[in-house]
Amino acid sequence: MMEATDENKLDPKSMYDLIFKDLHDHQDWFCNSIPLIASENVPSPAVREATLSDFGNRYAEGWAGERVYAGCVYIDKVELLCMQLARELFNVEFADVRPVSGVCANLTVYSAFTDPGDTILALAIPNGGHISTGRKEFNGTAGLVHGLEVEYFAFDKDNWNIDVDKTKEKVKKLKSEGKKVKLAMFGGSLFFFPHPIRELADFLKSEGIFVCYDSAHVSGLIAGGQFQQPLAEGAEAMTLSTHKTLFGPQGGTVLSWSKYADKIKVAAFPGTASNHHLHHVAGKAVAFAEFLQFGQAYSKQVISNAQALGKALSDEGLDVLAANLGYTKSHQIGIDVTKYNDGGTLEKELENANIIVNRQLIPGDIKAGRHYMHPGGLRLGTSEVTRLGMKEDEMKEIGSLMARIIVKKEDPAKVREDVEHMRSSYQKVHYAFETNTLAYKYVNVRT
Repeated sequence: MMEATDENKLDPKSMYDLIFKDLHDHQDWFCNSIPLIASENVPSPAVREATLSDFGNRYAEGWAGERVYAGCVYIDKVELLCMQLARELFNVEFADVRPVSGVCANLTVYSAFTDPGDTILALAIPNGGHISTGRKEFNGTAGLVHGLEVEYFAFDKDNWNIDVDKTKEKVKKLKSEGKKVKLAMFGGSLFFFPHPIRELADFLKSEGIFVCYDSAHVSGLIAGGQFQQPLAEGAEAMTLSTHKTLFGPQGGTVLSWSKYADKIKVAAFPGTASNHHLHHVAGKAVAFAEFLQFGQAYSKQVISNAQALGKALSDEGLDVLAANLGYTKSHQIGIDVTKYNDGGTLEKELENANIIVNRQLIPGDIKAGRHYMHPGGLRLGTSEVTRLGMKEDEMKEIGSLMARIIVKKEDPAKVREDVEHMRSSYQKVHYAFETNTLAYKYVNVRT
C-alpha cells in the first residue's frame, strides 16, 4: 500500500472550501441560464425550507403510526398530511409517499404485482420509454433489478403513440407462445400525448394484466386537470415523480385504490426502502398543498408554453417532432437535429450558451447506428421556465436563441450574453404561497 506523503495528501479544509465554492457557482450559473430539462423543476422557498429541516436526520421505518423507531410524533403528522394531500390532489383512495424516486416507485409496483421472470409491457426507449422499464441487456431497472422480461408496446411513429390494435395482437401472440404478460406499464420519458389507457385497459385486464401508469413526467399536468386521468380511465396504479411537472423535492409516490393498499405498503417497506428521506416527505407535502392552490393555472401555462416553443423552433427551421400533431399536449418538445449535428454535441454547445437541455434517443436512431451519447434528438421541457414566470413571448425568444446555436452556428459566448440578459428579468418562483425569495438564492446556514 502506498503511504501518504506531504505531496499527495489531501488538505481537508481546502477541499471543504472547494465544495462550497462549487455549490455557490452552480446556483449562480442557474440564475443566468435557461433551464429546459424536462425532468427538472425549481422548488418554492417553502419546499426548500422544509427539506432543510431536522426531518432529514431521522429514521421512521414503517407506516405512519406503526414505526420501528421512536421520535416520530411530528414526522407521522406531516406524513399523514402528505398522504391526505396526495389523495385529494389526484382524487384517489390510496397514496404511498415513501418511495424516494420515480424509479423506486416503479420498483414498488414491480415488487407488489410481479415476480422475477414475469413478462411486462412497456415502451422501447427510442419510442419514449424510460430506463426504469428497460430490459436487462440495456441495464434497465425492470430487467436488471427485478428480473422481469420486457416486451414492447407496438408503437405508431406517425402518431407518436401506442398502437392499440397492434398491441392487442401482440399480447395475444405472446400468449399463444406461452409468454403471459403480467403487467402493462404505460407512460414514458419522451412523452408528448396521452396514452390510450381507456382503449386498452379493459382488454388488458381481461387477459389478467395489471395496468399501471408511470406519470413521472406528467404527474403535475394530471394533477392540474390538463392531461389524461389514468386512474379514472382504467389504470389500477399510478407511479409518479414529485419534481418534474410537479414542483416538489426529488422523490416518488405510488397512487392506487384501497384494495391494493396492503400489497403496495409492504412492497414500499420493507420491500424496496428502509428509511425514506423524511425531509423530502415534508417537501412533498408542501408542494402538494401549493399544487392544490396553483396547479391548474400552472399546468395550463406549461402546456401553452410547450406548444409555443414547438412553433417557435419550427419557425426557425428546426425539425420539431410531432409537428403535424401540434407538437405536444404535455410539457415536452422533441427535436430531430440530425441535419445539423448529433444531440450530444449540440447539448454541449447549448450548455456553453447557458441553455440547459438534454440529448434524446428518437425513433430510427438505433438502426442508424446512433447511441445515447450521440443520439439524433434533443428533449426540452417548459416546467421550470414556466415556474419562473415565462410565457409564450419568452418561448419565441428561447426558440430564437437556440436556433442561433443549432442552425446559425453562432459563437456560444455571444449567445450566452443574450441568455443572461433575458434571464435577468425572471429570478423568482411563481405559483407558490411565498415568492419573495430568489429562485436560486444560495441558503447559507453556516453563519
